[in-house]
Amino acid sequence: NGIRDALGDKIYIPRAIEYAGQVITVYDPIVHTAAEEQEEDPNSLRRSSNRYDTRYVLCDRPTVITGGELSLSMLDLVYNPTARTYQAPLQLKSSGGVFIVDDLGRQEEPPQALVNRWIVPLEENRDILALQSGEKFEVPFDTLVIFSTNFHPNEIFDKAALRRIFFKIKIDGPNQEDYLKIFAMVARKRKMPLDEDTLVYLIKNKYPSIDNIYANYQPIFLVDQMIAICEFEGIPYQMSPELIDRAWANMFVKEEKIVH
Repeated sequence: NGIRDALGDKIYIPRAIEYAGQVITVYDPIVHTAAEEQEEDPNSLRRSSNRYDTRYVLCDRPTVITGGELSLSMLDLVYNPTARTYQAPLQLKSSGGVFIVDDLGRQEEPPQALVNRWIVPLEENRDILALQSGEKFEVPFDTLVIFSTNFHPNEIFDKAALRRIFFKIKIDGPNQEDYLKIFAMVARKRKMPLDEDTLVYLIKNKYPSIDNIYANYQPIFLVDQMIAICEFEGIPYQMSPELIDRAWANMFVKEEKIVH
């Protein structure tokens, strides 16, 4: 969303497109956020320039996020036999915005197969879709595709695929200073009072057990765990070494046998 917001403008999304007499629905209220229309001043001598073709919807640039559930079929047209219309695939709905494939490598299809599906779109900015009849046609491919993975790229892509992914950015975990800033920000947002002694306990007694490896998700997890404990026990939100111990125990699974 931050990348989308950085673009800083709005776009017009067609409610539907038509090809060979077949209607393909593009606008999706789940994906697209319609922009608020500005009311026209009734005393103005000039009509507002905000009027536009109502076959389009003025929207924020879309952000489509998929994860392990992504399959190749979700990148094709979906036919609705009741309405006798098609639903646009995810990449077409994300036109003008951002398409994020999270947890790449955990999908049912191999990641190489997903990238192969996008070789032509990524290189030529056009995609090829097919109707039920088998007839194929081109549509624009105008979306910023971002792949996110915990695997090393060499484990999931061949050299040809790596060439087609132009920018590769390694995102490391935060250092201790940044970690504490994230923790403070999360606590402030959750209205959890910060306790300096508890943070010192966390840093000096807990993190050495995992080689002082900090991750961005950990502050949110720990704060939410402490909040859940406080709400369950009916006590005010608070931080303490005891609550940190209990929250920490839920963040990792112990290596122990399960007795049936």
